[in-house]
Amino acid sequence: MKYLAIFSVVVVVGVFANLVNESKMLSYLSSDPKVCVNCHPMITHYETWQHSSHRDRATCIDCHLPRDTFVNKMLAKARDGYHHSVAMTFKTYGYNLRISADAAKRIQDNCISCHRENVSQMLANSALYEKVEDSGVQMGRRCWQCHRDVPHGTMRNLTATQNNFSVKVF
Repeated sequence: MKYLAIFSVVVVVGVFANLVNESKMLSYLSSDPKVCVNCHPMITHYETWQHSSHRDRATCIDCHLPRDTFVNKMLAKARDGYHHSVAMTFKTYGYNLRISADAAKRIQDNCISCHRENVSQMLANSALYEKVEDSGVQMGRRCWQCHRDVPHGTMRNLTATQNNFSVKVF
């Protein structure tokens, strides 16, 4: 019985180590944008970001994760990672990725954080000409409603010429 218990523990540890290795789990602790292309559906987003004006100024985590505290960043990363792994495992993401309400709020907050001067000027101008809605969204819109192609271009569909991109995932 003792040997069976030891063998079982060794098997569980081995399976977990293989899972960590195969899923490149430890790479997700990095802030390198190439980590995002561990998942095939993110190739389009990574490649279009590579050719955007944000490439030299912002990485994936600068836009998609909270910037207030390290704990909030890690919690969001873990939560998103869990949802992404479930979606990738069971192929429930479809051809067009959709942003969650929580992620949309984080991105909106990060856009405003980086572009604070422009946003404050727009708000000042909008106060002169139209009512600003009190919905947590300045002027009733998200930044990407006007800036649709920033920073991921016009390619939205995951079936968009994947093999023509320079980033290859093995």
